[in-house]
Amino acid sequence: MTVVSVSMPEELLERIDSFSEEHGYTGRSEVVREAARNLLGEFEDRRLEDRDLMAVVTVLFEYETTTVEERMMQLRHEHEGLVASNFHSHVGEHHCMELFVLEGTLEDVSAFVGKIRATRDTLTVDYSVTPVDGFDPASGLGPLTGGEAEETDDGAGHDH
Repeated sequence: MTVVSVSMPEELLERIDSFSEEHGYTGRSEVVREAARNLLGEFEDRRLEDRDLMAVVTVLFEYETTTVEERMMQLRHEHEGLVASNFHSHVGEHHCMELFVLEGTLEDVSAFVGKIRATRDTLTVDYSVTPVDGFDPASGLGPLTGGEAEETDDGAGHDH
């Protein structure tokens, strides 16, 4: 097996080590391998290919990190045909939340989420994807979620 060196904040490494111990993994490498497989497989669900999709993407970042907010607006404009709606809200005293509603293909949604995740200094990126063409809850083609999203609205947000 190839050895890979990865840089990460000490706090994240400590969380990985604790997670590994608490859940019976053999070590941090096993946790990182599983996380990588899960991340790479997220949008490989064949049930969603060639479907019209709606996605909700939620991004949390620190208020003082204006580069994240600038990047979010840049992505919104770059993907004008994909982003149906965008909402910005202040969360507490130190954080902002950016919410995107997307309408498009799996490939487009996946690319957009990937660009958001690649944005430096984001704290969390959560999403859900739902097919909107011929939606039938009984078929098992309901929402596919990619994380635990928390809804927060302190009334201080503004819509773009």
